[in-house]
Amino acid sequence: MSEVPRRGPARVVIVGGSMAGVLAAAAVKDHAGAVEIVEAHELPEGPEPRTGVPQAVHIHMLQTGGAEAIETLLPGTVDLLLAAGAHRIPVTSHMVICSPEGWYRRWRRSTHYVISASRDLTDSVVRQQVLKDPRVRVRPHTRVVGLLGDRGAVTGVRVRAADGTEEDLRADLVVDASGRSSRTPVWLAGLGVTGLRHDEIDSGLVYASRVYRAPVPSRDWPMVGVQADPRLPGPVSAGGILPIEGDRWHVSLMGGPGGQPTRDADAFEPFARTLRHPLLADLIARAEPLTGVSVTHSTANRRHYYERLRHWPGGLVVLGDAVATFNPVYAQGISVAAHGALALRDILAGGFSAGAARAAQRAIARPVDWAWALATGQDIHFHTTTGRSPNLADRLLHRYVGRLSRTATGSFHAATALTDVLALQASPATLVKPGALLSALLGPLRRPLDGPTFTRAERVLLRRAGVIR
Repeated sequence: MSEVPRRGPARVVIVGGSMAGVLAAAAVKDHAGAVEIVEAHELPEGPEPRTGVPQAVHIHMLQTGGAEAIETLLPGTVDLLLAAGAHRIPVTSHMVICSPEGWYRRWRRSTHYVISASRDLTDSVVRQQVLKDPRVRVRPHTRVVGLLGDRGAVTGVRVRAADGTEEDLRADLVVDASGRSSRTPVWLAGLGVTGLRHDEIDSGLVYASRVYRAPVPSRDWPMVGVQADPRLPGPVSAGGILPIEGDRWHVSLMGGPGGQPTRDADAFEPFARTLRHPLLADLIARAEPLTGVSVTHSTANRRHYYERLRHWPGGLVVLGDAVATFNPVYAQGISVAAHGALALRDILAGGFSAGAARAAQRAIARPVDWAWALATGQDIHFHTTTGRSPNLADRLLHRYVGRLSRTATGSFHAATALTDVLALQASPATLVKPGALLSALLGPLRRPLDGPTFTRAERVLLRRAGVIR
């Protein structure tokens, strides 16, 4: 007998006021009578730092796929971000990127874009969009300490307030968006759901970031990056500069074991000069530092395969970093969470049936699959990576993608194939379709570039700022 969707207003409890949690609220609010976000800390009212988000101090951007998913969930959000000072950066016309295979061209045709802003601003705009809905409320300074229900169905959560008092919150759906500290694996085991598979692949990269006053007008300024090359001897290193609100540059540098950046402000620019090209060091040498240096060591790729469990309780969904975290260098986390929230919304359009949670968990896994393949497919080739080593198939695929990347330095078709995947608008499997295979076979159609690809107008600005002669 087919399941009958639940009728009447539903109650949803979301564990965590993270970006994933807020997007989950956006996904379920039109299908529920009440949505409650249980948050261990206080959520800021404006673009201020949120407790428990150490990665917020490093560069962030919304890929096209993520921005469009958020826009579908919360129409008008991108315009609000831009009005607040965020940058819409066309891809690849406004990108100065040194890949392991050479400098990418800035094609006049832009197929994608990224939204660049501080994490605090992005969180604030999205959060305000969601919390203005009267059906959504936040319970701050409260921790979820367990799930209610049994192996067949989760019926709510048990919470503990700051004063130590506990109570049960009943719900038709519980969404765990509590991030990498999620307790769901333990809670599931307590309900008798076992066999959860977990993977961790860690390149050992350390991130160091700081914010600068840009020495040139930041509006319409390109993103700049020097990518790591795992083929080179010695510690891997990389870095990037993104223009953010307030005529500022957000700068992040990355280094592997044996060559990691530190919190020493005096060592930040010298470390940038050790990258494969000194471009980032040259740019920040004329910029005014506005903050100290923030460092994080937590860059591992971690994943729980909830969608593969033989038994899954009704009424429970896990989303965002609670499912998978990725090396931040690939800028996929928020976009994956947005795609997962959109998948949850679409599943709930059919009602709160017992099978809806399992269907949603499987749908959430699809964008995770794409980002996981991208991140780990690169990180396993660093010689310092732990958790997995590349096999023959991995090495052959890596060589092929490297050839396609080299082709992309002189082929618009190959560049578009790569950016389709990076933007989370196409599966990594598309890189081995006939068109991409032919492009890789033909190789680059134009000669390699020998340096950064700044426009004439950008060079004038850099010359006036004393960055170049």
